[in-house]
Amino acid sequence: MPILQIKNLVKSYKEAGGVLKGVSLDVERGEVVVILGPSGCGKSTLLRCVNGLESIQGGEIYLDGELISNRAKDMHLIRQRVGMVFQSYDLFPNLTVLKNVLLGPTKAQKRDKAQVTEQAKKLLARVGLLDKINSYPKELSGGQKQRVAIVRALCMNPEVLLFDEVTAALDPEMVREVLDVMMDLAKEGRTMLIVTHQMEFARAVADRIVFIDDGLIVEEAKPDEFFTAPKTERAKKFLDAFKFEKRSNYADGI
Repeated sequence: MPILQIKNLVKSYKEAGGVLKGVSLDVERGEVVVILGPSGCGKSTLLRCVNGLESIQGGEIYLDGELISNRAKDMHLIRQRVGMVFQSYDLFPNLTVLKNVLLGPTKAQKRDKAQVTEQAKKLLARVGLLDKINSYPKELSGGQKQRVAIVRALCMNPEVLLFDEVTAALDPEMVREVLDVMMDLAKEGRTMLIVTHQMEFARAVADRIVFIDDGLIVEEAKPDEFFTAPKTERAKKFLDAFKFEKRSNYADGI
């Protein structure tokens, strides 16, 4: 059974109409799925629905066979199993790096502080930030903040990790340090859904590419197949736009 099942997902807003128009997607345990598509197509909304940050108007979402969609009273429990990393970091400015990481596991999960601290230190060392353990967010670069946000998500021991354009707010030279951490997570078999505009990274990290346009999945393929021989005209047009940007030196590729 897939660890994550999204069935005929519909999300709409009164002012914007349909954003997701019947999206169905299965994600296997340990699979890395990269979601691509033009701005406004519903990529980030899909992740937010999976994480319970958005209510849905139709369809169901299952985690390991358990229905998790539209369960507002249980979302604090579900989010412990589905971690999400945002482009805006969302670190508490008045807390040190260590306290930011410890907050969720000790308060929400009621885990032993000493054990979580040991786990946090190992993870911070792994991403090259153990020396920043007592620093505050204002003392960190954007790339360092994002790595702390990833460690914070990992310390909750989630079954699925969601990444929503986590390098979009970073300067180009800081992008690589964050993507390297994500590549390592993929290599160790983490189940991940990644929304990104980093095409080279998407090709390197993904087990499968899902291309969304206008609230619908219009193409799914292995990375090499998608990037070398996309089946739909919409995907071809999307990739051609990125090739033009790269030639024009506007892309912040890795």
